[in-house]
Amino acid sequence: MGALRAGALAFLLLLLLGCLLPWRGPLRLVSGREEIKAASRSSPPPMSPSDFLDKLMGRTSRYDARIRPNFKGPPVNVTCNIFINSFSSVTETTMDYRVNVFLRQQWNDPRLAYREYPDDSLDLDPSMLDSIWKPDLFFANEKGANFHEVTTDNKLLRIFKNGNVLYSIRLTLILSCPMDLKNFPMDIQTCTMQLESFGYTMNDLIFEWLEEQEAVQVAEGLTLPQFILRDEKDLGYCTKYYNTGKFTCIEVKFHLERQMGYYLIQMYIPSLLIVILSWVSFWINMDAAPARVGLGITTVLTMTTQSAGSRASLPKVSYVKAIDIWMAVCLLFVFAALLEYAAVNFVSRQHKELMRLRRRQRRQRMEEELVRESRFYLRGYGLGQCLQPKDGAGEGPGIYSPPAASMLLQEGESLRRRYIDRAKRIDTISRAVFPFTFLVFNIFYWVVYKVLRSEDIHSVP
Repeated sequence: MGALRAGALAFLLLLLLGCLLPWRGPLRLVSGREEIKAASRSSPPPMSPSDFLDKLMGRTSRYDARIRPNFKGPPVNVTCNIFINSFSSVTETTMDYRVNVFLRQQWNDPRLAYREYPDDSLDLDPSMLDSIWKPDLFFANEKGANFHEVTTDNKLLRIFKNGNVLYSIRLTLILSCPMDLKNFPMDIQTCTMQLESFGYTMNDLIFEWLEEQEAVQVAEGLTLPQFILRDEKDLGYCTKYYNTGKFTCIEVKFHLERQMGYYLIQMYIPSLLIVILSWVSFWINMDAAPARVGLGITTVLTMTTQSAGSRASLPKVSYVKAIDIWMAVCLLFVFAALLEYAAVNFVSRQHKELMRLRRRQRRQRMEEELVRESRFYLRGYGLGQCLQPKDGAGEGPGIYSPPAASMLLQEGESLRRRYIDRAKRIDTISRAVFPFTFLVFNIFYWVVYKVLRSEDIHSVP
């Protein structure tokens, strides 16, 4: 009986254990889920981008866009660089140029540093620019400018995790460029672009260029109609001192080398041909006065028009330009060719004046002899005996006898030939002197302006 009771008790214990063991697993699973839910309830939900921006610079933040970074502390260093999209409309009359650029500024604002957002940088809408502090940069030599808003505002705002801010904007600028036109059209112009702070002194704001290789970039394939934009661009500082303080300023200098192909075709070659055309009169007969005078006047008027046209697109400066010297000398040669015919015509007619002078002298001599003879007749008027000695006296060597007509004709012909030969000699000499002198002028002109002065310009830093 005792053994039977012990076996029954053991069976009941095993049965009880078998019933309890299957329910332990679900109990543990339920407890694990409850722990996860409790943990999730204890951690905050992820922040939305809108809430993050509001916390960083919006309504819930303590950011004040009216106060610069590091207020009452060290100045803000703003790094600038420029990308040139187009460079055009270099105008001599107004002395300015037009350029389209991407202006990029970068500075550090510790108030915009963040850790709550996983991205290293944030590209924000341009409307957020009104919510942050920006440098008060302006172009000191600007004459006109406009923003671009097609199809939206051409602006970029990027904030980095460490508080760095990148601000980029597209601008079209008309900038002043004082030009020295003494070597025009073989000149090299230096045009500057100055970036200056308007309201912050150097105690609050300092502008700096990016690394020299990346400070000023030019679009690939950029060309100008009349100029070549040289690769070297001088970067520097142009700190301004006013009675309101010392203001930061940086500048870049663009070197523009003019291409004179247009001026060769439109000015130099036509004026050269006009001068050569004026020399044609040296081979025209001197008796063809209408032809030679008409050719001379036409070339002078054409050269005057050409000279006026060369000055139409240039400012009214007080110094002499290279193109002015060329046009003035060409006009001088053309006018000299016209005066040369006047001299030829005058010399060729000198024999007539000389013959007329000699006739007048002969007439005066004859009148003097007649007066001398009349004295004898007055003393013995009506006395035939007194006439004989007077007539004999009239035949003496003291009485003038006019030369024969044949001698006068021979003398006149010899004089005419002599002076016509002199006039022809003037034409012959002019055929050689005018081209040679103009050739010497050309050599001197092009050597001075294309070699000597060009070397001086290239040597100037």
